[in-house]
Amino acid sequence: MSPLPLLCRCAALSMAAALVAGCAGTAADAPDAPLSRRLDALLPTQVLILGEQHDVDAHHALERETVQQLAARQRLAAVALEMADSGRSTAALPPTATEGQASAALAWNERAWPWSAYGPVVMAAVGAGVPVLGANLPRARMRDAMADVSLDAQLPPPAWQAQVAAVRDGHCGLLPDSQMQPMTRIQVARDREMARTVAQAAQAAGPGRVVLLVTGAGHADPALGVPQHLPTDMKVRSVRMAAGGAGAERQRFDALWATPAVPPKDYCAELRKPAAPARP
Repeated sequence: MSPLPLLCRCAALSMAAALVAGCAGTAADAPDAPLSRRLDALLPTQVLILGEQHDVDAHHALERETVQQLAARQRLAAVALEMADSGRSTAALPPTATEGQASAALAWNERAWPWSAYGPVVMAAVGAGVPVLGANLPRARMRDAMADVSLDAQLPPPAWQAQVAAVRDGHCGLLPDSQMQPMTRIQVARDREMARTVAQAAQAAGPGRVVLLVTGAGHADPALGVPQHLPTDMKVRSVRMAAGGAGAERQRFDALWATPAVPPKDYCAELRKPAAPARP
């Protein structure tokens, strides 16, 4: 799966969630607040979800620092990643493992997710003796998810419709109508698989420890994403990391961590270019 549709989809999910009634949340910390204070405002929790924009370096830096700070406090039970498939794990690796060993353990897909962006997050956890868990739905299971009608009822109707709109926008309006429902089912199945991975790790963790999920902002959205599929008695905190800030997001997330603005990109421009004529 190429990174550009993922970037578009996650951005679209955040925008579409505005159609859904927001969940209660706390105001974000001040942008210049040290990370230690931001974490203090969110702890204790069993699950901490960081919702990123995939191509923003400042978000990866915050993720790495969060891993380091939670590990230093001996609070970090596991790190789960959207960027690796469920069933993959570094749990068998020693803290001295190399980047090559860690990426192999996670069956890392460099074409979809550049190791240069996520490797430092992974290695911060491995070096601290904390397992890194793949959490995403494996590609081999996506076809079954597309046909699974039970997924249509896993969200409240307004959230389901917002997901449909997000999938449409995330695919740049190029999907035929016949594909909208199957592709929305994949999105819900991915959220459910990440929730399953995170919940299992959190239930196995000791008291006072937290499972950190690193994922796109759309998957982190409490109104639409992973939090919708976690046990209702599980304490969850969801953070939106936003380049340039995004004040409207404050009502849906437990915190908003603003980072410096980045130049705008049209992720759909390349996909909308006319196909080159076939050579004779």
